[in-house]
Parts: sequence; C-alpha cells; structure tokens
Amino acid sequence: MQQPLVSVVIATYNMAQYLPDAVDSVLAQKDWDNLEVVIVDDGSADDTEDRMTRFSEDSRVRYIRTENRGQPKAKNRGIYEARGEFIAFCDADDIWQPDKLAMQMPVFQDEDVGVVYSEVAYINHKGSSIPKEPSTDRESGWVTSHLVIRNFVPFGTAVMRRSCIERQGTFDEDLPMGIDWDLWLRFSVAWKFVYVPEVTYLYRIWPGQMSKNYRGRYDNAFKILNKFLKSNPGAVPSAIVSRAWADMYVGRAMCIAQAERSIIEPMRDLIRGLRFDVTYYPAWKSLAKLFLRRV
Repeated sequence: MQQPLVSVVIATYNMAQYLPDAVDSVLAQKDWDNLEVVIVDDGSADDTEDRMTRFSEDSRVRYIRTENRGQPKAKNRGIYEARGEFIAFCDADDIWQPDKLAMQMPVFQDEDVGVVYSEVAYINHKGSSIPKEPSTDRESGWVTSHLVIRNFVPFGTAVMRRSCIERQGTFDEDLPMGIDWDLWLRFSVAWKFVYVPEVTYLYRIWPGQMSKNYRGRYDNAFKILNKFLKSNPGAVPSAIVSRAWADMYVGRAMCIAQAERSIIEPMRDLIRGLRFDVTYYPAWKSLAKLFLRRV
C-alpha cells in the first residue's frame, strides 16, 4: 500500500533520561518511512531541551516546548500540530518495536477500522525485560460492549485514523486520569478496533512511577462511564450496562479492601454492584473473600 503519513505524538515531562531512546525507536521503523515525530515538552524542568538538540537537523522531528499544563493538554497540542492522516503515540519513557507500523498499518485497508492496537511487553528502568503473563482479554471488531466493562487497549500500542479525532474529538482536558479509556469509548461507537497480537510496544516500569491515587482513578472511571452512557443512549444493551456498573463497584471495593484493609466501605460497594447485576459471579466471589478476610 502507498504509505500515508503517520504522526507520532510524544508528550513529555521531566523524562530527559528516556526521551531520546523513545524518539530513536520511532525513527527506526522498518519498511515505513513516511512518519513524523511531534514532541510536546510540557514545561520540563530537567535538561530535556538540551537533549533534543541532536534531533534539530532531522526534518521528521519537531520539538515544541510549552508551559506545564498537564498531560491531556500536551497530548492534544501534539494532535493539533500533527500533519498525518494517521496518529499514534509513544510515552516518553517507552519504546516502539522496529516493525510496529509495518505490522499495524496494512490493517487500515478496511475503511471501517479506526484503531489498530497490539500487544505490549514490559521493561524496567534499565531496559531489561520484565516477565508478565500475556493478556487474554483483547477484542476486535465493534468493541463497545466489551470496552465499557474494561479498557483492554494498551495506549501506546494504538494507531488511529485522524478521522476518528475529527469526528469524535480529542482528549477530554477536564479528566486528569483515564483519558485514553474515554477516547476509545467515543471512537468505538463509530469505528472498528482491530487487535494485532504481536508485541510492538515496550512499556517501562520504574520506581515511583505508578500513582497510588486509586481513589482518584476510580472517581474518574465512574465519571467517564457515566458521561459515555449519557452521551450514547442505546449504544450498549441494558444487560451490558448493568454488568459494567457491577464490575466498576466490585473493582473499587476490592481495591480499597486490599489497600486499606477495610471492610465496611468495600461491602457497600459490593452490594451496590450486586444490585446492578445479581448474577455477577466476581461480586459474589469478592464478597466471600471479604467475609473470610482473604483480601
């Protein structure tokens, strides 16, 4: 197929030690030459700007420095600056595999496909592989009914048509977390998603990286699900909607129970979940764990 331009957006904040490797990995794509890298530096206080000077002569790379406004706005700025017919992302501390675009882009010959995503592997702060069981919950096709229950799309693996953004919008800048799930839900009502099982993306896990704000994550998840269902009535069968709410309450219950060793609040959430779907087996299983203090 003729190679359309792919714009790869990298939003970065204080990631100078990893960012050059991320950029190099995108530029090293095999069998796909028509690409650009749009780097949005969200007000970094480290030496990111100095390290980006080695790319200043590469016409494929654009470095844009802004004041610190947060991840959603930085990613959206990258989208607005992107010139490609297709848009992809790479987090500043992660790595693309060299055959990523060669494997994913041909899938877009089906004009109903809006997003192509793939499998992800994990590395530590030194770049060494971290063993992890492969996921079994990836979905292809019209995926909304699956996606309302769980976000199964690893963000950095996804390539999307620009048309998705033009029709369904960019990242919600009012959301501090979960912006990718919100975006995929909106895309899924109009576009097919296709999963490519090969690993095309290396996700780096390093000390201090993961947020411990589990309450904030769930607050945003509830907000995202509620917003989507209100904006898209009838997009999901009522039984799936009930299952989605049940799963949300069960997930929050067990997260709080494990993190805080509490019972009363998780119990309330489990009961709320069962009210939405009394047949939801994970809720009953979680309830038993809570009673037996095995959380």
